[in-house]
Amino acid sequence: MKMELIASGKQPPDWVTNGFNEYQRRLPPECALILTECNTAKRIKGGRAADYQAAEEQILMRQIKAGSFVVALDKSGRQVSTEDLSSRLSGWLLNYPKVQFLIGGPDGLSQNCLARADWVLSLSALTFPHFMVRVLMAEQLYRAWSILKNHPYHK
Repeated sequence: MKMELIASGKQPPDWVTNGFNEYQRRLPPECALILTECNTAKRIKGGRAADYQAAEEQILMRQIKAGSFVVALDKSGRQVSTEDLSSRLSGWLLNYPKVQFLIGGPDGLSQNCLARADWVLSLSALTFPHFMVRVLMAEQLYRAWSILKNHPYHK
């Protein structure tokens, strides 16, 4: 199975790239993680969040592949434990060739993106910068995989 983070925003800070790359490297080929970066909408003074979301929606939705299980990351989603994420990962490995995670830009995902998702996940009740979510998600996917393999990373 392949996992793909489809993320709004290009040119993240080096610490984001380094953090993502570290967890991507740790995952085995049977649970490979890739990153697809998409342009964010151009922000202008007095612009509306809904307009930015709609523009980014078009870009993100084009990346979704038929047969993929789609997870949208949004504060309105369900919060789960790492153990629950690991259980879900186990099911995804058995049932889907690809799992795609949608990460919105600074204004989040549009309602259409959330509606298209098979599952909406919240990493926390806190709000995180959209670039940081890449690192958090990569780490949690690695941790979930380590639980499945009884690897000592998850203590």
